[in-house]
Amino acid sequence: MSTADAELPVAPALPGEKPRILLIRAPYYREVVDGMSKAAIAVLHDVATEVESIDVAGAFELPQALRIALRGKKRFDGFIALGCVVRGETDHYEFICNTAMDGLMQVALQYGICLGTALLTVDTVAQAQARSRETGANKGAEAAVACLKQIAIARALDAV
Repeated sequence: MSTADAELPVAPALPGEKPRILLIRAPYYREVVDGMSKAAIAVLHDVATEVESIDVAGAFELPQALRIALRGKKRFDGFIALGCVVRGETDHYEFICNTAMDGLMQVALQYGICLGTALLTVDTVAQAQARSRETGANKGAEAAVACLKQIAIARALDAV
């Protein structure tokens, strides 16, 4: 299934308090990340979520920022990491993609957090744009729904 064929994500109902979400953005490809951010925020606002946003330098810093957020005094019910890495002429692409995604998963598993991730790893900017448009499938919206579904699971299992 391609992005064009994917069903549009639907946010789950979240009983209880209004969730607080931290959106961590790596806007190196600003147009792409802004498009994903707008879609994610629209999904979150549909379920009356409180959203705070921070920007980091690039995809490599996403897991670091997530871990820093967990050290902070502010508490969040969930996190969303957004970014984009476009393949270049060197192996830098593989290193950054693998390290960033592995780092995000390590933090999520170690701390048992609710995390939605849309770190696009694409060959071209056009591919990234197709996944971050306002209409149709948008990976930012998918990441927001994934985060909300994790929060719903945590609440259902009384794991918050």
